[in-house]
Amino acid sequence: MPDRSYTIPDPAGGEVAVIVRCDRRLKKSARWVRQPDGSILLRVPPRTSHAEIARMLEHIATRVGRLRHRAAVRSDAELQARAERINRECFGGAIRWTAIRWVSNMQHRLGSCTNGGPTDGHIRISERIKDWPQWVVDYVIAHELAHRVHPDHSPAFWAYLSAAYPLTERARGFISGVGFAQGQPLDEDE
Repeated sequence: MPDRSYTIPDPAGGEVAVIVRCDRRLKKSARWVRQPDGSILLRVPPRTSHAEIARMLEHIATRVGRLRHRAAVRSDAELQARAERINRECFGGAIRWTAIRWVSNMQHRLGSCTNGGPTDGHIRISERIKDWPQWVVDYVIAHELAHRVHPDHSPAFWAYLSAAYPLTERARGFISGVGFAQGQPLDEDE
């Protein structure tokens, strides 16, 4: 079966292209992933009916809408509150920073933290991850907070972060998987 093209409504008012591809490796369930160009690739098992594909497209549209809504409500104030909670729960309230905010200009990094200079203590988190699972976003925040104690990626940094945030390895695996699916490595920071 050749690829088929569909469109679903985008919560922003436009449309999102969906490419449906038959994948003989799939036996029972379908898989979908957002492509770097913003379209969605939906892989389906052979013999998937048109009615099943229509239901899947409705489900994807609903899911994309929920993800967009959740991303829209994540503000800088909410990010600050999350960082304060993570600092309390993971670092015993020991970390100090000046500001934390979402930024739109990070193409490859997920976050950055400045140590020293006029912007000392400024933490920036990429808007690209706003719709990721909360525990992964929390990991990126914890990662940047840990840089206030260990500015590099030394063994001491990783030991400190792993002890403070128990889902570190799981989150790093998620990030690697997203990078692989998008065909580009994602840097947690510089």
